[in-house]
Amino acid sequence: MIALDDLPPLREVIARHGLAARKALGQNFLLDLNLTRRIARSGGPLSGHVVIEIGPGPGGLTRALLLEGADEVIAIERDPRCLPALAEIAAAAEGRLTVIEGDALDVDMAALIASRPARIIANLPYNVATPLLVGWLQTDPWPPWYRSMTLMFQREVAERIVAPPGGKAYGRLAVLAQWRTEPRILFDIAPRAFTPPPKVTSSVVQFEPRHNPLPCDKRALERVVAAAFGQRRKMLRSSLQALGTDPAPLLEEIGIAPTERAERVSVAQFCALAQALERMRG
Repeated sequence: MIALDDLPPLREVIARHGLAARKALGQNFLLDLNLTRRIARSGGPLSGHVVIEIGPGPGGLTRALLLEGADEVIAIERDPRCLPALAEIAAAAEGRLTVIEGDALDVDMAALIASRPARIIANLPYNVATPLLVGWLQTDPWPPWYRSMTLMFQREVAERIVAPPGGKAYGRLAVLAQWRTEPRILFDIAPRAFTPPPKVTSSVVQFEPRHNPLPCDKRALERVVAAAFGQRRKMLRSSLQALGTDPAPLLEEIGIAPTERAERVSVAQFCALAQALERMRG
């Protein structure tokens, strides 16, 4: 049996299996094992944990997660072309790699880990990165089934996730991410590290769940944030009319000027607005 350390180089695997990355699937493969191991290590201690990986492709990060000591890696891959390459890693991993063919948006990941300590570590396909993140942020009950998330995004998306109030990058994604987690950018990855090279820089972002986030109904928060940033250039007294109620009493209760704009409202204030909306609707 081939050991993990003895598996052939990824470029050879890609050539042998004809794994040209497909733009339609948001694929950009990371082949540098030193870099994938850095990503794996940045996810936190892996021993004693199950790791969920999305879009493993030919398995560069998958190998790194196993080599860095994950008890088990559960890799979810929708591209059937990649399954033979992943099967080779599974054979060398001696029962520590489970590959699931399917769309990660449709998979019940909490059921897969069966209450074991888990982390999510993934080079997310660009075209599903944001919906996957929002789904994980809206997990119930909270604290979530995962201990942490270490995810790769386009740099622009990463900056939107960690943006403070007051700038153009601050918006819905920042509020949702910062309400329940503490996100931070760990490091950037240049386009040349990928095959094929994307046109933009990527960033690895770590999310540590807050064990006691501000009390807030997630659906109400989503409605308030969508209304506020849906017309972000307008004052809140105008944009929040999309909620179907007079926003003036809500703003007055929280102490926010009706002439304020969404990008200057803090996460705590958005949570307070959501709670006030829920009380008003009884």
